This record gives sequence, C-alpha cells and structure tokens, in this order.
Amino acid sequence: MSALRILVADDEPLARERLLALLPKDLSLEVIGEYGTGTEAVEAIRRDKPDIVFLDMQMPGCGGIEVVAGLEPQERPAVVFVTAHDKFAVEAFGVRAVDYVLKPFDRERLGQALERAAEFVQARRANDLGSRIEGLIAGAATPSRRPERLAVKADGRYVFLKLEEIAWVEAADNYVVIHTTAGERYMPRDTLSSIEERLGSEDFTRVSRSVLVRLDQVKELQPSAQGDYSILLRSGVRVPLSRNLRGRFEKFLMGG
Repeated sequence: MSALRILVADDEPLARERLLALLPKDLSLEVIGEYGTGTEAVEAIRRDKPDIVFLDMQMPGCGGIEVVAGLEPQERPAVVFVTAHDKFAVEAFGVRAVDYVLKPFDRERLGQALERAAEFVQARRANDLGSRIEGLIAGAATPSRRPERLAVKADGRYVFLKLEEIAWVEAADNYVVIHTTAGERYMPRDTLSSIEERLGSEDFTRVSRSVLVRLDQVKELQPSAQGDYSILLRSGVRVPLSRNLRGRFEKFLMGG
C-alpha cells in the first residue's frame, strides 16, 4: 500500500502543530498540507486529492461539515473531524465521517482515528482495483461474446473463475456463496442479482429467489409428494425449484 496522503485543516496554528506532532513518524504517512480555513481546505482537497483529512468543525470561510458537503462523493477522502465540541457528532456521521475526535486528545486516541481512516482508504482502493479488473475483463469481450471469467474478491484476494467452473450460486445475507465444480466455495460481498447479470442468461438461470444454477450442472428434476420439484446437481447437491420460476427453468431445459 502506498503512503497515505494527509491534509490537516484547523484555524488554530497550535492545534495543527499538536496534531501533526502526534502523528506517527514513518514512511507510510505523508502530510501534504495544512490550512487554516475551510475554503482553503476545499480547494486543497480538490487539487491535491489527499487520502485522509483531519478537519476542525468551526473555521473561517466554512466549517468542517460545509467542507465535506461541498465535495462530490468521488472527491471525498476519509474524513476525521477533530473538534472541542461534541454537539456536532450526529452531523459528522451524517456526512459519513470515519471518526470524531474530541479535543484535547492524546497520541493513542489519534492513532485509533488514523487506523480507522487507513482501513477506509484500503477498502476503497481494493474496490477501485476490483472495478478496474472487472472492466478489463469485460472490455476483452466482444458485444456478441460474454467475458470468459468472473473476478471474485474473497478473503482479501482476487480469484478469477472461468464461467464453466461455476456450478451454482446462493445468496447469504449481504454475501453470495459461489460453488465451483471442483467443490470450492468463495464468499464475496455481493448480491445474487449482480452475479446473475455478470454471468448472463445463456448458461445460468435462477431456480429460486436465492439460488442460481449453471444449466449443464443439472442432473435430475425430481418431483415431491407435495407437487413441488427439486433439482439434483451433478455434485449431488439438491436445491429447491421455485414454483414461480418452474416455467422459466423448463423453457431453458427444452431449449438446451
């Protein structure tokens, strides 16, 4: 991870000096500027694109909340408000600040805020990387041909799965579980609808609200005594077939 670029904005020179003195002195941090007004802070954030900004709440020109509100979502760095007043906390988290530090603070408290901000930056960089990877894979496909691989972020790494390696996918709260033909499982934070869109409808179809299957992995369609059906996959896994999607599923099977 490259050095975290830090900007400090506070109208009190001594407050800026104290904050900078308490920041860890190592190569992972780079202070790129300090400013005394909110107006200067907005201009500097837009120009220099820091990763983390420490903002006072009340400054000449505009306060900390106004600084953040004046930025487009894609322009906003990880914001840590540093103030002597606790009355602005609700507003601060309303603009998605990563922390709210009350003066006077010590090195430990500032370190906690810095750690939270660094985690925010790292997560954003990982998401940006994932989007670029997906774009590269999608860009390699022609309009008549889908991407041949799915980039999956799981456990802090990216796994590139060929579509034929994916047997079925199930929803799990805010995640999905991707089951491969080799018996592996990957659990990225995603929605089943998003995965379905990326896989396309040529080889995959929904069989229930929470399950998506690859058609060539279907071994049997088994009726139950209640008139419902379940699907037996080649791996031996059995998944229910929703009555609402039964016609769609049968249409896919007849077409294949």
